[in-house]
Amino acid sequence: MKKVPMRKCVVTMTQHPKKELIRIVLTPEDTVEIDDTGRKNGRGAYLHGSKEVVELAQKNRALDRALKTKVPQEVYDELLKRYSDQ
Repeated sequence: MKKVPMRKCVVTMTQHPKKELIRIVLTPEDTVEIDDTGRKNGRGAYLHGSKEVVELAQKNRALDRALKTKVPQEVYDELLKRYSDQ
């Protein structure tokens, strides 16, 4: 039986399988991107996917603290757009 990698959401502080979370990465070029592959180089932070979690992350600046940089509004807009369709 293969071990399932677990990661912690920076907002809810709950552990989930890596495939259920979305990774936000601070690249070595100092840009913040949404990492759909989960393999980009850089410092990563995970969010459990829902509109409420993204809004809470924006409100309490959880991604800013986890990535140790200011996350641009465009990243939050893209995340909200993804979860508003569901």
